[in-house]
Amino acid sequence: MIWFLRLTGLIALAIVGWMVWNLVPASGVFAGLKPKLIDDCGAVAVFPGTEDVTIDPELQVAFISADDRRATLAGAPVQGGVYALRLDGSDRVSKVSPDSFGEFHPHGISLWRGDDGRKRLFAINHTINEGDKVEIFDVGTGGALMHVETVSFPAMSSPNDVLGVGPRSFYVTNDKAFKQGFMAQVEAYLALPLASLAYFDGQGGKIAARGLAYANGVNMSADGATVYATAFLGRQVVVYDRDLATGALTRKKSIRVNTGPDNVEVASDGALWIAGHPKVFDFLKHVKDPSHVAPSQVIRVNPQSGTVEDMLIDTGGTINASSVGAVWDDTLIVGSVFDDHVMVCPSHEHS
Repeated sequence: MIWFLRLTGLIALAIVGWMVWNLVPASGVFAGLKPKLIDDCGAVAVFPGTEDVTIDPELQVAFISADDRRATLAGAPVQGGVYALRLDGSDRVSKVSPDSFGEFHPHGISLWRGDDGRKRLFAINHTINEGDKVEIFDVGTGGALMHVETVSFPAMSSPNDVLGVGPRSFYVTNDKAFKQGFMAQVEAYLALPLASLAYFDGQGGKIAARGLAYANGVNMSADGATVYATAFLGRQVVVYDRDLATGALTRKKSIRVNTGPDNVEVASDGALWIAGHPKVFDFLKHVKDPSHVAPSQVIRVNPQSGTVEDMLIDTGGTINASSVGAVWDDTLIVGSVFDDHVMVCPSHEHS
């Protein structure tokens, strides 16, 4: 009996030690934040929950995935959509996704462009009654989206973000291994690296990589040979070599960052622009209470050197819980998990 109690005590101590070693740094509780750039930005109203943004430089349009997550949490979901923000200085916003294909609660989005100029937009869709799906749209004149098809497969178990790599092939991040129950709590509170990347090759899907502590955003280099995935609780960007023929991923390295990284966008110079949640406990309080400020942060990461630079910090609630920072030319667009607007900011992409 004594040995059992000692063993139990050692296990409990090990668990506490693991939490202190992993969760305290991951929470950002001791992070010192000084506002940067936010005073030079302007708010543009879109729709609640401007969670992901991706920019089409040719159309000079920012596609914005928006869904009212608070309405869903309250048990009264409303139809979400993809919106287009014109980057011609007018700040015009219009809904470009159709409602005719069914229920739409978008999360991560990705714009794919073929060698012939053909474009498709991929979107994670968290339907209330039919589970998680990926919606594929053709991109038409002015950014209008035409629904092509819906894809789901068993290995896509808890999708957060999507990366289109072909006309109907894509990667998704499964942000956790357990969606509910006791093990879901264990996975979260111990920051266990159980999340994964899944790959759909156009015919079927499978797990492509494992070992991420809450996988979040995913993107790739311009040549398609490198894939970047963010680990929110791991506070890192994981870099993979990608086999262009098979889609197989080989883990190359990881880059530590100073925030809980969310979505990742790739600038024209190859730099990674990542929005994140520097103080996780403030973010969790904001989930429950909209009036509680959740600081926002956008960083720029050089994937070759691993250097990390703060590009935007907001501690005053101008935009709460930043989830994406998309950059094009001299413009940075910052989205949010819950807020109904984006911030349009001046930026120097090649700084």
